[in-house]
Amino acid sequence: MNSLENMNKALSYIEENLTQEIDFKEAAKRALCSEYHFKRMFSFLAGISLSEYIRLRRLTLAAYELQRNQLRIIDIALNFGYSSPDAFAKAFQIFHGVTPSESRIKGQSLKSYPRMSFQLTIKGGSEMIYRIEEKDSFRIVGLKKRVPIIFHGVNPEIAAMWASLNEELITQLKQLSNVVPLGLISASANFSEGRMEEQGELDHYIGVATTEECPESLSKLDIPATSWAVFEAVGPFPATLQQIWGRIYSEWFPSSDYEQVEGPEILWNESKDTTSPNFKSEIWIPVAKKL
Repeated sequence: MNSLENMNKALSYIEENLTQEIDFKEAAKRALCSEYHFKRMFSFLAGISLSEYIRLRRLTLAAYELQRNQLRIIDIALNFGYSSPDAFAKAFQIFHGVTPSESRIKGQSLKSYPRMSFQLTIKGGSEMIYRIEEKDSFRIVGLKKRVPIIFHGVNPEIAAMWASLNEELITQLKQLSNVVPLGLISASANFSEGRMEEQGELDHYIGVATTEECPESLSKLDIPATSWAVFEAVGPFPATLQQIWGRIYSEWFPSSDYEQVEGPEILWNESKDTTSPNFKSEIWIPVAKKL
């Protein structure tokens, strides 16, 4: 799969430059995609953010250097991007469980984070229903809150946002809704770097897509004209939705001619009855043709 081959070329570049400042634009260039898409794809395929992967690889190689030669610890720290020996020693001990000095003791146990490579695993095929929609600029108008990233179970902050919707507000929002997807939607944007480690926060919106002006009492997110990949999820909630979300990044993007561009991820649900065995949702992701 060419897309995965190109991701591996980018990883080779990163591996060759672990003792130097890494140019992420250059890495993305080798992956034949934008820097934004490269970082997002890496996180979803690897299950870890790119910055965390680089950190762990550098700490792994630093341990090799400490055991292999007698370079000063400060020189090794600088070699792997640490501005001070104290910062290096703290990170090293958190990862390896011993100090840099102790790592030089013969027989000392250390940790290793191996180099990654991406491969396509062929499993029992199952269809994915999607479409590409071209949309003019619009805005999302509604409630906004910075919430913690939570993968499993109910996010209490988001649940509280839904609970705060009264009939008056719902009516007001529905009257503003004039852009597909119609009706109430959720949108997530501005993810923290540590998304795949289930760390950090994101901006969460509950509102509607509209071209109308935003009332002073509500928040808005302006979205420029772009293409959207829209995926259907039909089945028990939320398991089916979570499965489709994962397959978008592990299967669809690597085999498609599209890459993700910066913008919100939007979720539309057909009804409020999440107990239905045929509960229908749509995932909207902003995309562009690959470079």
